[in-house]
Amino acid sequence: MITVEVVLETYDAVDFTAWPITEPSGDRLLTLSGRMPPADVGTAMAVLFSYNGISVTHATDLTEARLERHLAEAEGLIAPGGLRFRDTGTGVSISPGCCFGLENWRDWWDVVRGQETWLGHDPTPHVTHAGHVIRLRQHEEDPAFIELAPGELASLLTTAQQDLAGFLGLAGRWAATTIPALADRLVPALDQYFKIS
Repeated sequence: MITVEVVLETYDAVDFTAWPITEPSGDRLLTLSGRMPPADVGTAMAVLFSYNGISVTHATDLTEARLERHLAEAEGLIAPGGLRFRDTGTGVSISPGCCFGLENWRDWWDVVRGQETWLGHDPTPHVTHAGHVIRLRQHEEDPAFIELAPGELASLLTTAQQDLAGFLGLAGRWAATTIPALADRLVPALDQYFKIS
């Protein structure tokens, strides 16, 4: 069985103290979904703010005006992570590549349409179209791969979008209690720049 997870790299949450976060996992990847505990949502928010150069010492540091200024200057939000595919039968896992962030997750739809697309580097996920199947490898030369049909990949991408939508709902609830001055603007910004809806 092939599964997909929306993951966020948590390196940027190290030593973050403005609000409660969770201890990073061994692989430093946090799975985003609508089933996350509040501290995991806090970790995701810590990563998003830190990775985008929005320094936060206290939750009160974040205001709507500050976010708007950042969005105007940086022209958006980006996040380290993306989609991780797993074959539960073989144990093969394909993690997101560097420099192909969560904001690019919809580029996987190009793969469904039969196109070759750049999916990042270090690791360098590689896609091959072989007849009516898609083969995913962590690196081009890897013998291990995940094989799936375009329709199966499309179904997995729909699952990823549902997980992102669930995370977005939790982020709104988290923001309302943790950074209320920013709550009304944060969710639309996340939705827009991570192309969730």
